[in-house]
Amino acid sequence: MASAAWEEARDERLKPTSPLRRLMARPELGAVGGFVLVLLFFAVVAGDTGLFSALGIINFLEVSAQLGIIAVAAALLMIGGEFDLSVGSMIGFAGIVIAIPAVEWGWPLWMSILLAFAVALMVGWINGTIVMRTGLPSFIVTLGGLFILRGLTIGITRWLTGRTQIPGLREAAEGDWLAPLFSAKVGQGLMQWLGDAGWIAVRADGVPLASGIPMSIIWWLTLTALATWVLLRTRLGNWIFACGGDAQAARNVGVPVARVKTGLFMFTAVAATIFAAVQTLSVGSADVLRGQLKEFEAIIAAVIGGCLLTGGYGSAIGATFGALIFGTVQMGIFYTGVNTDWFKVFLGVMMLVAVLFNNYVRRKATEGR
Repeated sequence: MASAAWEEARDERLKPTSPLRRLMARPELGAVGGFVLVLLFFAVVAGDTGLFSALGIINFLEVSAQLGIIAVAAALLMIGGEFDLSVGSMIGFAGIVIAIPAVEWGWPLWMSILLAFAVALMVGWINGTIVMRTGLPSFIVTLGGLFILRGLTIGITRWLTGRTQIPGLREAAEGDWLAPLFSAKVGQGLMQWLGDAGWIAVRADGVPLASGIPMSIIWWLTLTALATWVLLRTRLGNWIFACGGDAQAARNVGVPVARVKTGLFMFTAVAATIFAAVQTLSVGSADVLRGQLKEFEAIIAAVIGGCLLTGGYGSAIGATFGALIFGTVQMGIFYTGVNTDWFKVFLGVMMLVAVLFNNYVRRKATEGR
């Protein structure tokens, strides 16, 4: 009798929520659906081009991973109610901070990489501190950072080397203990076994075309898992949502808004440096123009993944699927032979569709509350 009475009281207090309503409330819903549609489309138009071979899958996952590394960080910052438009310039700047000491001055590569991360933390701290202490929009502050970092990248590189590209990082990475964390491939034994078994394509000498999983993919998945755990399972995650939803209300209940947002700016700069380390070590050189427009691609991936431009809503998983859509479409266009100039059209259309869809989903998920 007591149990029945309790159930009745619970039913009166709580409004039941349908599974569909709970599904619609998930911020990553649109990105997951979009990825499924993209897969189906290319399965039809590019199914016989090698896009879905082991090598093709590794290729579009690697393209997705490099964007996904910064998209996950951008998503957390957007959930916290801020933007960082200096991410792309930070990629180029971090690249030369790694390359110049290692190639021009003879530093050990591991020391150059650690220096780049220390500089990234400082840049993120400066961005966050200026935003929080002045009250200026982060859009304006980091837009200034975009030009400052890009100018420093070009000016310092030409001043010290007389060039805009710095080759020689492959040689610097030989025997370095830290370089494999960004440039190695994992699962090579598994790929060789799959090739020997005839499940994946191999070259004439028996070496698989897909020789292993690049570290960029490992970094991407690790950051996604870490960010998702932080958002959903920790007090810091609650603080991030609170800061983006209503910063003043968050302060009133004791949330250290300034520290949280500054930490998110620092995380974004660190993610850009991870991107830079992976890219420079994989191609063996640094270039002052690396990372151009990546800040906008990261924001678009986060928006496709369900992050609201107003903050307080989104997910790291959604940003990951947003990046996955980018990588799949970019490589799908390449494999099908379509002019890659059309990729930028796709980015703009996806941005508009994602914003419209996210607004619709948010309205449907909250109506009647």
